[in-house]
Amino acid sequence: MTPARSYVHGASATPLLHQTIGEALDRAAQRWPDQEAVVVRDSKIRLTFTELRHRAGRLAAGFIALGLTPGDRIGIWSPNRIEWVLTQYAAAKAGLVLVNINPAYRVAELEHALNKVECRALVTADRFRTSDYIGMLRTLAPELAHCAAGALQAARLPHLAVVIHMEATEEPGFLDFAAVERMAGPAEEARLAELAGIIQPDDAANIQFTSGTTGAPKGATLTHNNIVNNAFFQGEVIGAREGDRYCNALPLYHCGGTVCGSLLGIVHGVTLIWLGEAFDPAAALETLQSERCTIFAGVPTIFVAIVNHPGFSGYDLSCLRTGMIGGAPCPEALMRRIIDEMHMRDVTIIFGMTETSPVSIQTRPDDTLERRVSTVGRAHPNLEIKVVSPAGQIVPRGTQGEICTRGYSVMLGYWNDAAATSAAIDPARWMHTGDLGVMDADGYVRITGRSKDMVIRGGENIYPAEVEAFLARHPAVADVHGFGVPDAHWGEEFCVWIRLKDGFSTSEDDIRAFCRGQITHFKIPRHVRFVEQYPMTVTGKVQKFVMREMMLTELTADTRG
Repeated sequence: MTPARSYVHGASATPLLHQTIGEALDRAAQRWPDQEAVVVRDSKIRLTFTELRHRAGRLAAGFIALGLTPGDRIGIWSPNRIEWVLTQYAAAKAGLVLVNINPAYRVAELEHALNKVECRALVTADRFRTSDYIGMLRTLAPELAHCAAGALQAARLPHLAVVIHMEATEEPGFLDFAAVERMAGPAEEARLAELAGIIQPDDAANIQFTSGTTGAPKGATLTHNNIVNNAFFQGEVIGAREGDRYCNALPLYHCGGTVCGSLLGIVHGVTLIWLGEAFDPAAALETLQSERCTIFAGVPTIFVAIVNHPGFSGYDLSCLRTGMIGGAPCPEALMRRIIDEMHMRDVTIIFGMTETSPVSIQTRPDDTLERRVSTVGRAHPNLEIKVVSPAGQIVPRGTQGEICTRGYSVMLGYWNDAAATSAAIDPARWMHTGDLGVMDADGYVRITGRSKDMVIRGGENIYPAEVEAFLARHPAVADVHGFGVPDAHWGEEFCVWIRLKDGFSTSEDDIRAFCRGQITHFKIPRHVRFVEQYPMTVTGKVQKFVMREMMLTELTADTRG
């Protein structure tokens, strides 16, 4: 009998929504007019759905008054603030394409992002942490010092005309955010109403820059249809319901923040509560308790920081019920604490990528604990998942291959990059994720690594995720990440960085001895380093390419010495 193939369809009785973001916001204001839509704790802002719709509409009309037209790109460069989400909804209502810019970007990255997608406008905060946004913009566009506000002509940013400062400002060349909200007259209001019948769900709504680990960041272009539906079905899977209160710890610029951290609220009647500009575990605990939150989401490192906070046991989190964990595997011990001590009995694991809006696979609240820690779940509603060989053929269940997804969530493509788009999306519109996995008999998917993370040592393939999972069993190991480094003899050697549990100690030799006889000899790490922390992105993802660079510097110095 031929074994079943690694293909599933997330058949659902719930149809796709066919709405623009603006339509979804309008309907939310009609259904839940007086319910809180947005709470921003650190700035003490609370807006109902009616107020959110009104302010977004005023800002959208202001964008029209500035001469911005449907299809124009408008960048947003800021940590989590009310102006961020107002810009998100206003851009959608005006038919603009919102360009999410990483708050950690520096001059060269900002220049690339703005020019890559030809941004006509930029909404910016003043600064964030050590980043002086205004100073960087003046470096890129010294012409700001002498131009009229809204009429920038910069040599290095040739497409950018409008720069909007979130604060009240007298900076030359900058417009004031609040002033833009007041700009519109009857003609702009009439045009805004007209656009509501023109903008289509399949129009581009958002450009998200990928991490750029294989080159300059690419602009994944997502439609209203992509992200409204993904927000809806993420909420459906976790059991979100009207009146829920969702505490968002994710940065809004990130696809997860843009979608589940914002749009989920308007499609399910859920109040979105943002912690502030940066994550802090004490602030998170206080917010979860005082706001009586029922939903929480984040990457595993966020949950680790919360449950290990010295004051954790003193907070009442009994209102929590459900949520999402994504971005990295969740160890069983952590999952047990999230369910038992944070009361998130219905918490789920999510898997996806920016290019798929972002979630394509998710566990369900009724899945067993074992399913929730060993797999990333089953196909999302209305999406297809398959696992393929390097030749593109669907592999049998239980066989490792590349995970591919197809359906409403797949991006339009990378902005102005046909070659990169065709390399990622095949002619049948399957998105090739670059993630390796195995699908079991019940359709659950287990992630086994990244195809580009694979280490080739003397012709033998090493998948870091496999060795990381094994080393996590060591009694002294709290966390471990593996990667390859160049080697003159073998081509590559395998290296692991290990963070030890508090109060535990071990040695490199002990780690290798733990491996011997348990995993294949060529998978035993040649280089072992013990660290206190890992280089991470602002969303809490470990940056293996930074670790690799640091390791190369160390090994080169050792050779020279």
